Amino acid sequence: MNLMDQTFQQLKEQNRTALIPFLTVGDPDVDTTVEIIKELEQAGADILELGVPYSDPLADGPVIQRASERALKSQITIRTCMETAARARAAGVKLPFVLFTYYNPVLQTGLDVFFDELIKHEISGMIIPDLPIEEAEDMRRRADAAGVHLVPLVAPTSNARIERIVTGARGFIYCVSSLGVTGERASFFDGVESFIETVKSLTDLPVAVGFGISSHEQVARFSRICDGVVVGSAIVRQVEEAIPLLGNPDTRQAGLLQIRNFVAQLKG
Repeated sequence: MNLMDQTFQQLKEQNRTALIPFLTVGDPDVDTTVEIIKELEQAGADILELGVPYSDPLADGPVIQRASERALKSQITIRTCMETAARARAAGVKLPFVLFTYYNPVLQTGLDVFFDELIKHEISGMIIPDLPIEEAEDMRRRADAAGVHLVPLVAPTSNARIERIVTGARGFIYCVSSLGVTGERASFFDGVESFIETVKSLTDLPVAVGFGISSHEQVARFSRICDGVVVGSAIVRQVEEAIPLLGNPDTRQAGLLQIRNFVAQLKG
């Protein structure tokens, strides 16, 4: 069984909601990313999204864009990100990994090589926000053959396409909580709960929500109606603020602890 499926099943049995952090791999460097991953697991993360830095993001807000710019200066590639997952696993991390990438890096890698690398580096799933359902059949077929889940994004504007998007999906359904790009928000669109309930009525898969969630109160709110909550920009911002600490051997542990404590308080 896919490790992501195992995790969601265990959480369901425990009546718990998955906390799913997002990190930009290579921000500020790969060694630090591995250390941060270990801290996130200790803080209570259940599944981890590994963000591939990309120069022309469709869905990422300014915080994640800056993180990508920093990582790209160090020549971080999609293959670097998959290798980072393997390094974290070798360091004892048990979390399921989900690769968050745009489609162009996948094509540049080559589909056969890409899926071989996903399997080799024990990555459970992938999210490709610029791959529409109408063009995803080949990727879905390859993902199913590899035992890797292609996780779909469903937006409030998906409307009549929701049923088509969730049909045949794997892993979980990622509900976008807000219109626009990622980024911390104080409020969400008025119909977000109704939207999530609609998605849940159309699938037996776990349903997670993300985009804009940044506080313990918001995590608690969505945990009441979802199987998973994704927190991205707020954690990436913590990494950004901790970079001066992380770059100094004398303060490195303080920087890692700052990130770990932020993620721990999200769960409460």
